[in-house]
Amino acid sequence: MKKISLVVPCYNEEESIPLFYQTVSKVITSMNTPTPTVEPEYIFVDDGSSDHTLDEMKQLHQRYPETVHYRSFSRNFGKESALAAGLQATTGDLVAVMDVDLQDPPELLPKMFALVENDGYDCVGTVQKERRGQSKLRAFLSSSFYRVINWLSDVHIEPNARDYRLMTRQYVDTVLSLPEFNRFSKGIFSWVGFKTTYLAYESQPRAAGTTHWNLRQLFAYSIEGIIDFSDAPLRLATWVGSLSFLLSIVGLIFVIVRALTVGGAVAGWPSLVVIMLLVGGIQLFCLGILGQYISKIYLETKHRPKYIIREEQ
Repeated sequence: MKKISLVVPCYNEEESIPLFYQTVSKVITSMNTPTPTVEPEYIFVDDGSSDHTLDEMKQLHQRYPETVHYRSFSRNFGKESALAAGLQATTGDLVAVMDVDLQDPPELLPKMFALVENDGYDCVGTVQKERRGQSKLRAFLSSSFYRVINWLSDVHIEPNARDYRLMTRQYVDTVLSLPEFNRFSKGIFSWVGFKTTYLAYESQPRAAGTTHWNLRQLFAYSIEGIIDFSDAPLRLATWVGSLSFLLSIVGLIFVIVRALTVGGAVAGWPSLVVIMLLVGGIQLFCLGILGQYISKIYLETKHRPKYIIREEQ
């Protein structure tokens, strides 16, 4: 039998946890019929929830102490930290990452398992065919993000890829060997390489509760991914600065030639103010890009832990 560790990050998901366990248990049972094939290990990670999420995890652990385990953070550290904590706690031959809201259909697990076992894949990821239930703006921004990051980065990230995936032990150990504090898992999963394939599926509605991601958080997460896996913004700042410098030289030559040929002082204080504001804006823009990279370096050099465990079983 193969042991499959299921990593499930949770934040205020008290309603979803029982439904998730019931649904996945049925899938595992079907995989073990008629011949026992897999042994499940559930790793729930409580990302500093303020509801009864931890209580639900404890109840499951009390009922199934051999298969259900949990880790609870001292505060909210974010999904990336919860994902890292879950991966580090796994002991299975294979590891699956799943969202507790059941938007990632557990029914795909048997097919993912077969692709790893029979076709030799190290990772089987998933891709949403369409984004049902999302606004057109949010869907457009999500699709645009993948186009931008794949244009800027040397690492190709599958468009509309989900965190939902099944991985071999070697693959997971390689991901965990990357020590960075600022983590963008979709990029890390692609960066490590290995033999990978993707399954497409229709998006599913949440089983319970509401999403905790808003546009502001998604935008910040996108910026994090671009900075973590591309230095193109720094090169952009260099080119913008160089272009501004060349334009100022051209403007200076124009002023000198006009003064020599026409004479008199050059009029136009409003235009001069506009140019000064433009150049100042470009400088601040470039400094802002540089500041983003410096802030990431600053956080990395602190060597703080990605998360703090308050309680685990």
